[in-house]
Amino acid sequence: MNETLREFVDSRGVAIRVDREAGVIRGVKVLGLKSRNGRTYLPDALVQAVALYEGAKVNVNHAKTSPFGPRDYQDRIGVIRNVQSRRDEGLFADFHFNPKHALSEQLLWDAEHAPENLGFSHNVQARTSRRGEEVVVEAILGVESVDLVADPATTRGLFESAGDAGDADAAPTLAEATVEHLRRHRADLVEAIVSEPTAEIERLRAEVERLRLAEAMAQKNRLVRRLLSEAELPDPDSGGPWARSIVSRRFIETLLAAPDEAAILELIEERAKLVREIARRGLARGAGECRPQCREQNQFELVSPPDAAAFVRAIVK
Repeated sequence: MNETLREFVDSRGVAIRVDREAGVIRGVKVLGLKSRNGRTYLPDALVQAVALYEGAKVNVNHAKTSPFGPRDYQDRIGVIRNVQSRRDEGLFADFHFNPKHALSEQLLWDAEHAPENLGFSHNVQARTSRRGEEVVVEAILGVESVDLVADPATTRGLFESAGDAGDADAAPTLAEATVEHLRRHRADLVEAIVSEPTAEIERLRAEVERLRLAEAMAQKNRLVRRLLSEAELPDPDSGGPWARSIVSRRFIETLLAAPDEAAILELIEERAKLVREIARRGLARGAGECRPQCREQNQFELVSPPDAAAFVRAIVK
């Protein structure tokens, strides 16, 4: 399988020589046989990679975007030259840096006095395989760059060796990272990962609840309209002023606020009974004023109420 690898290396225990005048740090370790990321490099893979590392560009820090993205000109600080393979140890080389670079003095001071402040990290394309729990690098296919980084996560510094691959504080690869490691080293990242989905989930829950309430209200409104029709009361949206006085907006709001269908039906039956009683009394007093009506017409226009104001007062008590 071909994949992009990022490895951190250092040179602890290696005879390093700092040549200030030539701008060279000689004998740095470029790559070992065993990485702190748990990968094992075949010796033949390193022998064949010598030519790929020869002249590899060295930049300050990782690329801001992808490992193979473009680099800023000021990032370039030097090159790797005179690469050699030591079969039982790895790849070694001379680091030629630009003595006029803005960071050259800092580099030299750290190399001589505080090598733990910096280390190498490089991006390569490699062919890998898995042997049990072990990832084996069978061949290095291309070297993009060797980056000079501060506080290398899996090394101790430029002049230090790889040390114990099982170091609990060594930064694993993304695939190997655990929640515990992230909590210990990147609590801010864990908080961001956790809070974003939580906020989104809460927003979605609120939206679902809003839609649920809207649907429940729509269903209740349809129920109210059906029960009004079955009780032969007028539809307030299609009737005239007389119909709206019988089934007023406030009456509709009262129906919608009722706890269940039984309570809605009880209110509607009371209103229908009251309307029938008032209509009956009106017929008894003014039967001569009645006009013939077919059943399809609004039943509340059968008679003109003898006293509209009194009728309204009666139904809204």
